[in-house]
Amino acid sequence: VQLQASGGGLVQAGDSLRLSCAASRRTLSTYFMGWFRQAPGKERELVSAITWSGGETYSTDSVKGRFTISRDNAKNTVYLQMNSLKLEDTAVYYCAARRPSNYYSSRGARGYDFWGQGTQVTVSS
Repeated sequence: VQLQASGGGLVQAGDSLRLSCAASRRTLSTYFMGWFRQAPGKERELVSAITWSGGETYSTDSVKGRFTISRDNAKNTVYLQMNSLKLEDTAVYYCAARRPSNYYSSRGARGYDFWGQGTQVTVSS
């Protein structure tokens, strides 16, 4: 699976962005997907995740109520809608796909097998 993340940019606090993660070479429809982010000097953290069907989602506490993960399996794409952006949301955002056979926790980076290249999100005051 090859993943291509896009949609990042420079925005002001309070603005919105929508990140997209498109897959090629293989369908995403059977993969559990996640969006991670990594700020300078910090560890990569899981932001949101979604089951293969889209029926269940997870978001870390700091983004609940502001970020929404979704997927369109027909378009082989996963999205992260980010509203009310804050300065602390500044980071490189990565999408990732998890094989059904991966037995590591889906809350950590080891729980994912394929990664996109990352897209920079910068929130200014």
